[in-house]
Amino acid sequence: MSCRLRTEALALALLLPAAALAHQATVSYSELDVQGREVRGELRFSLADVRTQMEIPDLQHLPAVPGHSPERVRCRFCGRPATLRFQTMDWNRRLSSQPFRYYRCSGCAVTFLSPVPGDLGRYYPPDYYPMPATLTDLARMAEPEHYKLALVQRYHPGGRLLEIGPATGAFAYLAKAAGYEVDTVEIDAACCRFLREVVGVGAIESGAPSRVIPTLGGYDVIALWHVIEHIPDPWETLAAAAERLRPGGIVVIGAPNPDAFQLRVFGQYWTHIDAPRHLQLLPIETLTHRARLLGLRPLLQTTRTPGDLGWNVFGWQKSMQNVLQGRAAPAIGWWLSLAALPVDRAGRLGSTYTVVLQKEEP
Repeated sequence: MSCRLRTEALALALLLPAAALAHQATVSYSELDVQGREVRGELRFSLADVRTQMEIPDLQHLPAVPGHSPERVRCRFCGRPATLRFQTMDWNRRLSSQPFRYYRCSGCAVTFLSPVPGDLGRYYPPDYYPMPATLTDLARMAEPEHYKLALVQRYHPGGRLLEIGPATGAFAYLAKAAGYEVDTVEIDAACCRFLREVVGVGAIESGAPSRVIPTLGGYDVIALWHVIEHIPDPWETLAAAAERLRPGGIVVIGAPNPDAFQLRVFGQYWTHIDAPRHLQLLPIETLTHRARLLGLRPLLQTTRTPGDLGWNVFGWQKSMQNVLQGRAAPAIGWWLSLAALPVDRAGRLGSTYTVVLQKEEP
């Protein structure tokens, strides 16, 4: 069986006039054929055309998760009842056809994966982290990361900086070049070698930052750029960061937004779910409430940094690709991202958010 995303509902969600359904768009594309030759062409489409292409599997008919209740579980963070929000698959990388269930807690409002697969490591293949060949290559990769450095410098212009989950270290490289004393905690062994030997920053190999951070010294900045959703114990990690942060220091967190407009449109096909690698999606309100209990005062809560806005465009393109699985998908997604600009930038409806938290003076 199959279901269909209705074009009328999508257009309504985007607050587009009905006339937009008939509006024609033309985009150029290029791709490689099976023999590696470049093929160029043009594609004309309207939103009305999407109706004929959006035949997608009905996830209600995916196999059940073995030994697991499909309707209600206990929240693994606060213990309150949680109801099924959606069932999905690894649409982003398609490493398996295993179904994954995400539940929303009636108490803390966290959306979380349950059960977490026992073989989670297989969903992080060797090519998960693009590895630069040289420091020059890393510098090129770091160009889009300058907004992160500017954001950190606005609130704390120097001192000791710890980054959790830096991958190959684009931000760590920029921070070091700006004069910060940089340490990192990273799960991938190859990335740790690159961080130590090429980037020249401290690197501790570990997938349990909540246990590593307490063994370190004090820091002025602790950064988690799109990492907290991967960590099985985000609250323990945040508590450890708060304890090791010096008075006046900041914690910077970037994460997917479970209240995003895109999630309402795409549901289980939304690319920022990234099942099963994203173990939980933390609402801004829940995160900042927890932070206050730890003595961390929110200085910034936004879905409109340059990085957040870039993730909006990526979200439309990749999510549409998850649905259509054809060459038209990125073009249609890009077109929709333009139409959705006013909505994506309204309130806290963007696909990701950035939060800056400051440790209060004693």
